[in-house]
Amino acid sequence: MTALTGRVALVTGGSRGIGRAIALRLAGDGADVALTYAAAADRAHGVVAEIEAGGRRGLAIQADLTGTGAAAEAVAATVARFGRLDILVNNAGVFHGGAPEEASIEAIDETLNLHVRAVFLAVRAAIPHLGEGGRIISIGSSFAERVPYPGVSLYSMSKSALIGLTRGLARDLGPRGVTANLVHPGSTDTEMNPADGEDADLERSFTALGRYNSPEDVAHTVAHLAGPGGRNITGASIAVDAGVTA
Repeated sequence: MTALTGRVALVTGGSRGIGRAIALRLAGDGADVALTYAAAADRAHGVVAEIEAGGRRGLAIQADLTGTGAAAEAVAATVARFGRLDILVNNAGVFHGGAPEEASIEAIDETLNLHVRAVFLAVRAAIPHLGEGGRIISIGSSFAERVPYPGVSLYSMSKSALIGLTRGLARDLGPRGVTANLVHPGSTDTEMNPADGEDADLERSFTALGRYNSPEDVAHTVAHLAGPGGRNITGASIAVDAGVTA
């Protein structure tokens, strides 16, 4: 028996990058895992195949989480397939950079709808299914705590909102035995921000350790919060950022 045997997790944006690493790590720790994807069906089903190859059950759910009903539908699909929900990981994200005066309404709406509204709606839908030991874990950003260069105002604003949400949820859900926590990754080697990208050396220069995260670095922390080690951690914002916010 492993740490999450018998538990069910839903990971939004789980087809690639950090979300993929989280989904696979939770499955490796014994959970059955549902994951949402926006468009990359082949990748999402590939992650499910890896989960199932490891002996756990998986489910890929196509969901445009910027819409008003998709988050609740993803929760409902997870419960319908697995009969329960114990762990919600709000990971799905998008990045629109640039000067604030140049941000389009479409970029603003997509960012806030995905990073804030969809997270709240997923939480709202999940709460009735989360019992004692339930976990809500959201993926924020080091930009919520420190903004070392220009061009990320919209993104950092949206991720900062999760700090207040997480603290509020800790108080609202603590009496139910449900924890809520926030993980703030720094620069992480993904397609969105590759470690060999144009600005990678600049980003490394802001860290204490001089290196990028791997997606697995973030997944390890999520797994700790999801498992027995996270039973008494709630309302916390935990940096996995190689020391950017040190």
